[in-house]
Amino acid sequence: MSKTAAAVLTFVGLTLFSLPMSAQLLPRGNVYGGVSYGRFTEVVNTQSYRGWNGSAEALPFSRFPHIGFVLDASGFYRSNASGKVTQYNFLGGPRLSATFGRWRPFVHAMGGIQHVNSSGILYNPIAIDVGGGADYKLFFKNFSWRIQGDGIRTRYATATQYDYRASTGIVWRF
Repeated sequence: MSKTAAAVLTFVGLTLFSLPMSAQLLPRGNVYGGVSYGRFTEVVNTQSYRGWNGSAEALPFSRFPHIGFVLDASGFYRSNASGKVTQYNFLGGPRLSATFGRWRPFVHAMGGIQHVNSSGILYNPIAIDVGGGADYKLFFKNFSWRIQGDGIRTRYATATQYDYRASTGIVWRF
């Protein structure tokens, strides 16, 4: 057997035997996408917003399957008499969960940044989000339905704002 054939055979063999091991490189977790309703205070006005919410959760500790790390993003939109208002939240933090039959309740605490554009006026306050919810396992394999509620605290200049959001959507577990 020539050296070239031996090298090709070795390469093919290592590639084929490493494919089953590549499944272990993905951490366990889930991906969520859904619609969201928010109640936000803009200076002194409290208004409702509609938008989207998405998150990815990794469960990196096999010994502690109830502890996960979440990256969450959401966007909210509203047009009013003074112009268009958009708000984006980019958050991350730990999540604790438990499984009871088809239900998986969870709580989380996240921190990050909020980007608000109110008729061309931009501000980016630090955001702290505390919330929770529950996933209900559907009859489709690896899919659940999520209901989630959050309280978001931001501070801009000397004003502290307390905003609320409710979300629902589909979860894919891997």
